[in-house]
Amino acid sequence: MPVIKKNGVEIYYEEAGTGLPILVLPGGGLNATVAGLENHAFNPIEEFSDKYRVIALDLRNAANGKSIGPLEIEKTWDGFTDDQLTLMDHLSIEKFMVLGFCIGGPLVWNLLKRAKDRVICATLVHPSGFTSSHPNIYFQNNIRGWAPNLIENNPDITLDMATEFLNNMYTKRADFVFTVDRNFVRNCETPILILPDDIPAHPYATAMETALLAPNSQVSLYPWKENDRKIELAIRHISSFLSSCSQSSN
Repeated sequence: MPVIKKNGVEIYYEEAGTGLPILVLPGGGLNATVAGLENHAFNPIEEFSDKYRVIALDLRNAANGKSIGPLEIEKTWDGFTDDQLTLMDHLSIEKFMVLGFCIGGPLVWNLLKRAKDRVICATLVHPSGFTSSHPNIYFQNNIRGWAPNLIENNPDITLDMATEFLNNMYTKRADFVFTVDRNFVRNCETPILILPDDIPAHPYATAMETALLAPNSQVSLYPWKENDRKIELAIRHISSFLSSCSQSSN
């Protein structure tokens, strides 16, 4: 079972295939895990490992996940990005593509903020983002669905600590994509492909705003998850996008 141990953090990951690396950030909010990819609209490990080296990791402290570490209340998003970059460094990977589902959307933007020279291109699949119609959705979902398991398995972590973490992660950043501002996206030259959704946790308007702002963006067909044929077309679009990015990186 591949686990990296560094600075009190254990990072669980899986990989398959060879070639240019793709870092996959699973969806599922703070409970995002590699195993959860089986319940996504498609599993990028299965879809793309015939051409690329696909690497996915559990989010730190996800329920039923195998990545564990301290609750970094003052770092929140940056703690997860630290884990991702630690994984890439451990595998001696300097440049890579990234594909993120759901919470992976804000995490992708944080990666681009922290290490844009290492990210060749990014695919955001039904990304999370702020929506004024449901301003507290991420706090409420995680205080109910993530915090209880965290507290049960970590006696040193209290409900107040989990609450402060979520407030720092979401409530105090209640705008746009949480991790970067519009000006950052407007000036981001990295090729971006966005597959929007339209539910409160994956707001269509926010996803499309990033697509309209980012100078090198593409958008898939929408809605793309209605049936297997549309999912197949969306995967084909991702494949074409990855192929173009890989050629450009050579």
